[in-house]
This record gives sequence, C-alpha cells and structure tokens, in this order.
Amino acid sequence: MIKKLVYKLSTGIIRLYARLMLHIDIQWQHDLPAGPMIFAANHPSATDPFLIHLVSRQPVSVCITDSAFAVPILGSFMRYLRQISVSPGQGQVTLDNASRMMAAGHVVAIFPEGLVSPHEGGFHAPRSGVARLALGTGVPVIPVGISLLRDRSTQITSGISGKQTTAWWYLRGPYVITVGKPIQFEGNCEDYEQVRSVAQRLMDSIHTLASESEQRLRRKKGWSSSPIG
Repeated sequence: MIKKLVYKLSTGIIRLYARLMLHIDIQWQHDLPAGPMIFAANHPSATDPFLIHLVSRQPVSVCITDSAFAVPILGSFMRYLRQISVSPGQGQVTLDNASRMMAAGHVVAIFPEGLVSPHEGGFHAPRSGVARLALGTGVPVIPVGISLLRDRSTQITSGISGKQTTAWWYLRGPYVITVGKPIQFEGNCEDYEQVRSVAQRLMDSIHTLASESEQRLRRKKGWSSSPIG
C-alpha cells in the first residue's frame, strides 16, 4: 500500500512538471488492456524514462540504464519502485527481471533502440530484447511514438553516478506522445529470424506513431519546427 502511494505521488509530480514545462500532449488510439503489457517507445531524450509512466493507468517498471541506479538516493528510490536496471552485456538478466515483473501482473516499458535516438533526428535500429520479451511472455505490446523539439534539448554531463555520462535531456518545450493499439505476437523467442522480424515490425509501428506525434506537434500554433521522431 505504501509503495503504491509513493508511486502515485511520484507520478503526480512528473505529471505536474510535464503539464507546466512540457505542455505534454498524450493521445491514446485504443483502450489499454488489463493486466501485464509492454510499452515500447522510441527514445529521443534522457527524460523519456520518467515521462513514459504517464501513458499507463497502472504502475510501470521501466528498463533504465544502470548508470541511473548508481546515483545516490535516486538509485535506491527506483529499485524501491520496481524499476529495472539495464547493464551492458547483461541483456538476459534484464529480460528475466522484466518477465518476472509481468508474471506478477506488472506493466513494463522498454526502449527498443537501446540508446537515446540520434540527436540530429531519426532512430537507431531496434535491438532484439523487446521482441524476445514479447514472444517469450505472450503479453500484448503497446507501441508508443514520441516527438519533441530537438533544438530545445540540453546536453548535460554528470559524474554523480561515479562515472562521466553525457546525455540530451528535454526539460522544457512541447512533448507529444501517441500510444498505439495493442499488438500480440506469437512464436519462438529463440528463432533468430522471427525475433528480428518482430523487432522490425514493432519498430515500424513506433516510427508511424512518432510521425503522427510529429504532425500534431507541428500543428500546435507557435511551436517552431525541428522535431525529432
């Protein structure tokens, strides 16, 4: 009960910030299913793992780089709220942890690119993790497309986690999200060709949704154009 209240308070703070500073615009194309599911989104900024919580009415366990968990207090807080650490070379550990979360009825969010998208625009190729997770668990996947103004991003270098990390953060400006329809995948998560096909199909859906978000962003009066899909 306490953990749920803390999560609700935390997302409430994120929601307030997003409304005041980001003019956040979220559009759902379909009702979300009940029970465990996977949100899979493009990753235009380091701010995305915080804002992705706002697309779900259920608590979300987000797959986040392990450097964030090394930050004092923040790391402990994220572990307490069941966020999932992603360490280089430990992909199977991450998938196992995410699978356990969903087996317990939780929602998981993952960024298939594995990295923040290129700052000049576009996307990285999808990694196999989200496809393996979808095929291995059988839960529905909800593609999510995010668009923002990349010229409003701020590059921040920090050593607070114990090592120097540099990332593009989006702290102010319009932030548009389109949440797609649930997709169910069936097959063998050990079949390389099938995994690759599912990963690309899902990324294609994310591309389409990011484009829809970009179109809504461009229609907003007074917003300059240099979006990132």
